[in-house]
Amino acid sequence: MQQKTSILQLASLVLISISLAASSSAQPVNKFVQCLTQNLGNSTAISQVIFVPNNPSYPLVLNSRTQNLRFQTPETPHPQVIITPNHESQIQVAIRCAKKNGLQMRIRSGGHDFDGASSVSQDPFFLLDMTNFRSISVDAKSRTAWIGVGAVLGEVYYTVYQANNSLYFPGGSAPTVGVGGLVSGGGYGPFSRKYGLAADQVIDARVIDANARILDRKSMGEDFFWAIRGGNGASFGVVLSYKVNLVEISPNFTAFNVSRTLEQNAIQLLHKWQFVAPRMPRDLSISAQFATGSARFMAFFQGNVTTLLSLMEQYFPELGVTKEDCQEIRWVDNYAYQYGLSLELTPEFVLGRVNPFLELAPYFKGRSDFVQEPIPEIGIREIWNLFSQRNPGESSMEWTPFGGKMDEIPVSNIPFPHRAGTSFLVVNIASWNSRNETLAQRSINWSRELYRIIGKYIPNTPSNPRGAYVNYRDFDLGTNNRKGYTSVKQARVWGAHYFKSNFDRLVKVKTMVDPQNFFNFEQSIPPYR
Repeated sequence: MQQKTSILQLASLVLISISLAASSSAQPVNKFVQCLTQNLGNSTAISQVIFVPNNPSYPLVLNSRTQNLRFQTPETPHPQVIITPNHESQIQVAIRCAKKNGLQMRIRSGGHDFDGASSVSQDPFFLLDMTNFRSISVDAKSRTAWIGVGAVLGEVYYTVYQANNSLYFPGGSAPTVGVGGLVSGGGYGPFSRKYGLAADQVIDARVIDANARILDRKSMGEDFFWAIRGGNGASFGVVLSYKVNLVEISPNFTAFNVSRTLEQNAIQLLHKWQFVAPRMPRDLSISAQFATGSARFMAFFQGNVTTLLSLMEQYFPELGVTKEDCQEIRWVDNYAYQYGLSLELTPEFVLGRVNPFLELAPYFKGRSDFVQEPIPEIGIREIWNLFSQRNPGESSMEWTPFGGKMDEIPVSNIPFPHRAGTSFLVVNIASWNSRNETLAQRSINWSRELYRIIGKYIPNTPSNPRGAYVNYRDFDLGTNNRKGYTSVKQARVWGAHYFKSNFDRLVKVKTMVDPQNFFNFEQSIPPYR
């Protein structure tokens, strides 16, 4: 009786807080919280799981995973309730209560969503923060691991390295990215040319569907399992964890990081890079990065310095890499190395959950492209001139080579379609360092102009739409209707960029597993109606 009384008292306090914070939409939210408190079981669970705007811990919970301050302004629509579950049954309760009371849900793992779809909505919503689902269990003997979606990549890399330094999970380059978001869109990285994407390694998963059922690969079926590996996973359910294959990798690497200016033939080098980087041996990956006034070439190679220099002389002698430019590192060090940090800081860097460089570029807009044919020198010069309009540190663009293993995996293997024929991925970032709206709009317009210039040199036809990476979500490509039904035809406008011919299969899966479209947001896969 005493426990029941404490639950009701806490529920009352929560409801009062919501009423004060969001009076215009309090009724469905109040009913939602009341439903939660009646079903979560005990007051301790409620106090640790439910956060409302008047709760002193609410700002910390809300902002702790926000990696882009565009979505941390006073004008940003914030969730009326944040739920940080520590048990899957609490997610089941949240889904049932949300469906019963018509409340939207956003799912956040790492907080890196480029346009904020994982944590922002124009309509009343609650945020499901998966921070506590971060367990990592490595089985070195079978070369597999179960990874909770709330774990960040750095935690995965370090845990795998400690278990066996010759095993590796082929993920991305940013240690603070959440596994849930990474795998749901594909997950490329510096070693994709040898091993494929992160989503290519997934062999099982645990998911909660729209009916609040907990499913694994066998019970969800192969179509559902196909869709959550690169197909915009939050469109279909709440993924809890992935079982992945780990690949064998050399513990020791050689890396270099060299910059070239206009006077050092940077434009010609960038042009040549397009012909050689996607065709180099798979043990060698060289990315190219634009910044104001210079181009940077960063390489990671599974081998020693002597062999790397021999390959550079064979494939890319124009870059002029010397032995002094190279450094032998452990594979786990490459994430600190690429940010110019001392390798002694590797554990602290990869285990951190907030990007330490956030303060240098706290607000940003990003866009992406997949390139099949080389951009001519005149196009690179046009891009270079546009960068000259920005101050140092305000803008960047990275080219990541594909080819190798990526060419061999069928387009339909998972929803990520950018395989054979794709030379490299482009991501451009325009950043600014204050809430000044004029500055923000100027930066966003600059990003759009860069996108326009790149588009002049990329074939774009109805049968071959200009490609984009769903993990670099871009609302400029189009969005679903905010209210009411979104037709498949309308959604295909943006969906074809991300998924090409795989979009229609994703729609079929969505219609099968979530016909009422509970899991919906600006660029979620719609069902047939």
